[in-house]
Amino acid sequence: MKSKKKRAFNPQALLESAGVARTVTEFRRKESIFSQGDPAKSVLYIQTGGVKLSVVNEVGREAVVAVLGPGDFFGEGCLAGQSVRMGTATAITPTTALVIEKNEMIRVLHEQHAFSDRFISYMLARNIRVEEDLIDQLFNSSEKRLARALLLLARYGKQDQPQRLLPNVSQKTLAEMIGTTRSRVNFFMNKFRKLGFIQYNGKLQINSSLLSVVLHD
Repeated sequence: MKSKKKRAFNPQALLESAGVARTVTEFRRKESIFSQGDPAKSVLYIQTGGVKLSVVNEVGREAVVAVLGPGDFFGEGCLAGQSVRMGTATAITPTTALVIEKNEMIRVLHEQHAFSDRFISYMLARNIRVEEDLIDQLFNSSEKRLARALLLLARYGKQDQPQRLLPNVSQKTLAEMIGTTRSRVNFFMNKFRKLGFIQYNGKLQINSSLLSVVLHD
């Protein structure tokens, strides 16, 4: 008997089938979606575009926590009791997002068990990704960290097809993501291009051969 193939998590379909009340909001490139310290009242789901999550410390230094793309949720901290946003969300390209009010999201999670199970699994996977990012920062070189960040942005390893062409993510943002300088990112990006790992065609194209940088000891 053939085993059933596990279906990919499709938040859009589940949100629609669960009858979630939501609004569609469009954001311009570099537009703030919410800021650190704002009231945490909603969960957002990215339909198109990209979002940068960042935090700023007491002296004004910014660190990029994550760059998210279509199919990702963010702002879910409000479901765990956060009354204010712990960081800032900024659109890095023209972005369309579904905005789901906190109480509506809680209602659906309580009433729609299938959606709840898939959403929890998704968020657990996100937490594992955060742990992997921390290990990456602690033990890998900046070159490996950059290669891994580019592959993650291209969504390699997802069940759906990789997003080989990336929106224009600045070298400054990449540097903040991996904890290095913009000049180092520029050096490695040029190296990757010369080796054929990436290409510039208006947008940034990521080739699967870039995996060799991550896997190489």
